[in-house]
Amino acid sequence: MRLVSWNVNGVRAVMKKDFLASLEEMQPDVLCLQETKAQDDQVQEALAELEGYHIYSNSAEKKGYSGTAIITKERPLSIKNDIGIDEHDTEGRVICAEYEDFYLVTVYTPNSGSELKRLPYRQTWDKAFLEYIQTLEQTKPVLVCGDLNVAHKDIDLARPKPNYNKSAGYMQEEIDGMDAYTNAGFVDSFRHIHPEQGERYSWWSYRAGARQRNIGWRIDYFLVSDSFKDRIKNADIFDQVMGSDHCPVMIEI
Repeated sequence: MRLVSWNVNGVRAVMKKDFLASLEEMQPDVLCLQETKAQDDQVQEALAELEGYHIYSNSAEKKGYSGTAIITKERPLSIKNDIGIDEHDTEGRVICAEYEDFYLVTVYTPNSGSELKRLPYRQTWDKAFLEYIQTLEQTKPVLVCGDLNVAHKDIDLARPKPNYNKSAGYMQEEIDGMDAYTNAGFVDSFRHIHPEQGERYSWWSYRAGARQRNIGWRIDYFLVSDSFKDRIKNADIFDQVMGSDHCPVMIEI
């Protein structure tokens, strides 16, 4: 089973950028999208040409903002949006699909912002989201994928020193949030398969030719319950797939 996660930076925009050809190339059994920037009916409309998949989406109250989707060949046993906390459930950031022997959760973690105005909220989010996936884990293993908006270690961004504790995505508070996931037994699947592989990134700034020069960050992940990690056959980053400032990330189980 091949699972792919991709922050598309607008599902309607990416449909105009060879999205269907990219999908044909990647051949996902499940595709999780973040930052759809569309209401539920607009997601369905944008993906109308897609055949052979069930489409589920969760849109933000604010139009054209945030939003997630799960596109899956196999119909899940159940689908549930949000984490059940009003403060966190207005921006369409979480969808959980239940399959026979695992939960798949796609998440678009709040960005702390260029001036770090949302960093305190981000810390509240990280704590609440961890509690949410730990609750799910009491029933069956959990796979979490999406844009977690944090580079975990120095190896996960091209320029760690100038960004550490200065830039959203590499603040110590955000790193602590990621540590909390891994300390709770959620395994970074890419690092599990490729422990030392550097210069592999999933997001690049649109500025100054960053992508061409591979000045990037690895902020998109598949985290899996420790009990599930031996089922990961492969993990990869599709950094040649264009259409967004992020590229897709993948695991095979």
